[in-house]
Amino acid sequence: MALMITDECINCDVCEPECPNEAIFLGPEIYQIDPHKCTECVGHFDEPQCVQVCPVACIPLNPEHLESNETLWQKYRRLTAEAGKS
Repeated sequence: MALMITDECINCDVCEPECPNEAIFLGPEIYQIDPHKCTECVGHFDEPQCVQVCPVACIPLNPEHLESNETLWQKYRRLTAEAGKS
């Protein structure tokens, strides 16, 4: 499952640099998470780093992008392979 940032976001800027997949970006009003890049930190950390640092707890699972742990691992492997080609 990818994560999402809700409208409770206060744009504090602490989540974006914590994302190992560079999935977090500043949208028109608040930070957003690209579900195609979010692995919930699978392959990097035991817990999603953005959730750990968020002071307002506005980063839940995205119900529109439900993924199994194996799918998250596959995404991690794809993203790291693409990064290696750059």
